[in-house]
Amino acid sequence: MQRKLLVTGSSGLIGSEVVTHFHALGWQVHGIDNNQRSVFFGPAGDTRWNQQRLIETLPDFVHHELDIRDRDGVLRLVDTVRPDAIVHTAAQPSHDRAAAIPFDDFDTNAVGTLNFLEAVRRSCKESPFVHMSTNKVYGDAPNELPMVELPTRWDYSDPAYRDGIRETFRIDASKHSLFGASKVAGDIMVQEYGRYFGMPTCCLRGGCLTGPGHSGVELHGFLSYLVKCNLEGRRYTVFGYKGKQVRDNIHAHDVACFIENFIAAPRSGEVYNLGGGRANSCSILEAFALAERHSSKPMEWTYDETNREGDHICYISDLSKTKQHYPKWGITKSLDNIFSEIVAGWRTR
Repeated sequence: MQRKLLVTGSSGLIGSEVVTHFHALGWQVHGIDNNQRSVFFGPAGDTRWNQQRLIETLPDFVHHELDIRDRDGVLRLVDTVRPDAIVHTAAQPSHDRAAAIPFDDFDTNAVGTLNFLEAVRRSCKESPFVHMSTNKVYGDAPNELPMVELPTRWDYSDPAYRDGIRETFRIDASKHSLFGASKVAGDIMVQEYGRYFGMPTCCLRGGCLTGPGHSGVELHGFLSYLVKCNLEGRRYTVFGYKGKQVRDNIHAHDVACFIENFIAAPRSGEVYNLGGGRANSCSILEAFALAERHSSKPMEWTYDETNREGDHICYISDLSKTKQHYPKWGITKSLDNIFSEIVAGWRTR
């Protein structure tokens, strides 16, 4: 019998990649999306183009127009579909936007996650539940680590953090942004349903998730938006830290591959830091240089000395736990691959 996957946020970057990946593996995929990203970010955040692409190209994909805050609707749909696995990527994803829409942010990120956890517990408790969390659950605590300023980036000066931030790093007593706080609530709830009810669940605390399927905007979608500005000759604003703040970047394909590994051998109440690691890390200044190399266009930018509230100075994901638990998984898309694909993606679109 054909296995069924339920993906929330199926028109977004990670959701659409997961849909495509599992469809290719022979799964029937049910996607939930209501283009809320366009409500959060305006026309530039619209994902209907991606929804249409999935509908037109994947015969075993079924789209469901549903808001994850609709508890009764979620309960009914999960009970009807009874999926063999669930990948929850739907979210209000912006660190900055959350402060302007706190109820929408919390109801989406925390309550929406609870709606699906409870629906799954009632209807298909044994089905693996994968939750896309965020490195923002650590708040700005990583900024307390000793740093060294290099010509184009900040870096950790303590050799113990050479490979990045581990899952044991504290998540309290720090400034998260309201987005980070709402994602903490969802993250902890996913762990709790795993431990308390014995359900197969995991939280993937993403670094900078990226790829050509991103509808990048200034408030969310770092590399996608940066490349878009470069291609259009639009001025990009750098907020604080001299443009040397560092992110580790992971292609959506590598995220989907990790999810495949987890669903094949699930664990209960687990947490994984999932980013590109040191090899795929870059500062904003280094990203400018990469964009220019791949587009052959100069980067126009301006500097604002005020950093974003709770922003990380340097964040690199330590991938040792992910590789220990799932040794067949690894990063397959380099930073060069990522930039090349994003440039080509924007030009095609």
